[in-house]
Amino acid sequence: MDNKINDSKEKAVLVGVLIDDDDRESIEELEELANTAGAEVVGVMTQSRTNIDRTSYIGKGKLMELKEFIENNDVDVIIVNDELTGIQIKNIEDVTNVKVIDRTGLILDIFAKRAKSAEGMLQVELAQLKYRLPRLQGIGNDLSRLGGGIGTRGPGETKLETDRRHIKERIRAIEGKIDDLRRHRELLRERRRKNEIPVVAIIGYTNAGKSTLMNVLTNSSVYAEDKLFATLDPTARKLVLPSGREIVLIDTVGFIRKLPHDLVEAFKSTLEELKYADVLLHVIDISAKDVMHKIGVVESVLKDLDVIDKPKINVYNKSDLLDKIPENKGDNVYISAKERIGIDELLETIDRFTYSDLSVLDFYFAYANNDEYLFLKKNSKILKEEYDEKGIKIRAQVSAMEKNVLRDFIIS
Repeated sequence: MDNKINDSKEKAVLVGVLIDDDDRESIEELEELANTAGAEVVGVMTQSRTNIDRTSYIGKGKLMELKEFIENNDVDVIIVNDELTGIQIKNIEDVTNVKVIDRTGLILDIFAKRAKSAEGMLQVELAQLKYRLPRLQGIGNDLSRLGGGIGTRGPGETKLETDRRHIKERIRAIEGKIDDLRRHRELLRERRRKNEIPVVAIIGYTNAGKSTLMNVLTNSSVYAEDKLFATLDPTARKLVLPSGREIVLIDTVGFIRKLPHDLVEAFKSTLEELKYADVLLHVIDISAKDVMHKIGVVESVLKDLDVIDKPKINVYNKSDLLDKIPENKGDNVYISAKERIGIDELLETIDRFTYSDLSVLDFYFAYANNDEYLFLKKNSKILKEEYDEKGIKIRAQVSAMEKNVLRDFIIS
């Protein structure tokens, strides 16, 4: 047992079964999750096994060792590194007489704390209810032990845990509301498509610096903090590229190891933004020691969402922490959002990926064609303008879309 005793906040002991090397790194991440949820980790207990115990997660001997540590250190909550069944939770609580939160419950609790928009709160509540429903049989009335603190954010604990029918009715009601919000989101997407504004979606592992990058690129004030899931609700901002063209930049929820299935399902309407994006910006914390694994987690989620083949720029953030910043090449760009290093190069890369079909053409607009002239001025990079008594001759760098819209005004 590794002691990390501190008298402040709700005291937690972390418990994990180590089956492979990834589980060790997962335990370190669990401590970050616990701190984000507001706990003070006072101990970590791990057990190397070939599989998880079906009744108590860890073996009986280890469970008694856990009970002794809890009694000696006034522990308030046990946080387990895997998703537990209701029976497993009940058996651990019966022995230790302390509330148990598994990894999924902890992540859902953090999401409940972070969600600010109406849609975000509905999505989190839906995931929480779907998570709790199959666990009612094992836990039963013992959920009254939860009291306050970590694991209790979201729907109330008094009636929901004992009324299965009430939960199912609430799930149906929330799903109906989310469907309404999904339709509204589809209307917004359709409007963007009609306006021919490309969409670039920022994706990445949680705490990779997505929100900080969003703020730097768009001069906005999206909430950013050095914590897991600092922001939850997606944010959209317009961004003017070096060519003068506009895109819509969308920040999405961060990914993580063992991202709860119910959470992915509940956030599908939000994650669908990735399907309609023209380009993905995969923000990667290049300073992370397990960077390759985190890249794999994100790519696995992209594969599940069937967007793995979309055009993608790998944005290696926090490059200032390296001994030497590598050279940008192809779809790999090295930046530091915090220190504003490499931002110009990133913007140029986004420009190149978003408008990869550019060509230089000459146009002529009579003064009566003011709308078409303004469209070209707004959406293309103007290289040269000449005026005569009848109209305006313009040389511009245009995309295939602009070329098609203004084909009647092309003179060379």
